[in-house]
Amino acid sequence: MNQLRPRVLVTRPAFADIVQGLRETCEVAHRESQASWKPGELAAAVADCDGLLCQLTDPVSESVIAAAPRLRVISTISVGFDHVDLDAAARRDIPVTHTPGVLTETTADFAFALLLAAARRVVEADRFVRAGEWKQWELDLLCGHDVHGRTLGVVGAGRIGLAMARRARGFGMRVLCHSRSGSNPDVEAELGVEFTDFDTLLRDSDFVTLHVPLDDRTTHMIAAKELERMKPTSLLINTARGPVVDEAALCDALDRGEIAGAALDVFESEPHPDARLLERSNVVLAPHLASASVATRRTMTQMAVDDLLRVLAGQPPKHPVAS
Repeated sequence: MNQLRPRVLVTRPAFADIVQGLRETCEVAHRESQASWKPGELAAAVADCDGLLCQLTDPVSESVIAAAPRLRVISTISVGFDHVDLDAAARRDIPVTHTPGVLTETTADFAFALLLAAARRVVEADRFVRAGEWKQWELDLLCGHDVHGRTLGVVGAGRIGLAMARRARGFGMRVLCHSRSGSNPDVEAELGVEFTDFDTLLRDSDFVTLHVPLDDRTTHMIAAKELERMKPTSLLINTARGPVVDEAALCDALDRGEIAGAALDVFESEPHPDARLLERSNVVLAPHLASASVATRRTMTQMAVDDLLRVLAGQPPKHPVAS
């Protein structure tokens, strides 16, 4: 083994050909298991590594970083980075990189697919047919909610939120946007959307879709009082981060009929949604799939590898979170 080659830990299964490309310049330790890391395992695995190629299910904590005196870069195959202790990395001057931008359209496609599935009861209908319960055409069989001509509330007017707005305009929807950075006249003119305050968006929207990062300000930004402000006929869509929604409060609101349903790709304690969600036919559930197209996931992986190699070669990363 050439000791001059940097050593890299790849924490989970990834595209084999991309990992093979990484092997051309690095010694690679590849953990080809999706099992959760047990306490202390990740710290031990990265202890002699120069680079870490991780995923959003890997808890890169202060103790993990402290256990790796040679560590020079942390590259995560994700847009989100709340699984990495950025402060601990910054104290060591270890760049943290991520994969922004590339999954915008793919995620917006899936968010809109969830909206349509919930509105038109697609999952219920599929189960109904598979169970042999369909006997004949009926006027009121599994009637859902129209999407065209209704109002979509987009919470978070970043790349993905605005991509959702573009899709909604194709359905002739009125689009309300709320952003903590305020209104954007250029976006309003380009897309024909309306920026408004959070309460108005919740009150007036038929569909509320969440596209915000997870931080102290967005944790449980949808909780009991926000759900009470929504229409009883409205649907909530979340492809952002699970803790943005207070899951227990959502279940309570659904039980009381305060909103009509929800479509969720992310959960507070993945992979274990609140059990009450599993029992409800008016909730569509997906296992964190919003960016899961082959092309997008491959591009994310290659971006993360490329940035990791840049840092190991003494160059600045293209997509840093912290430096």
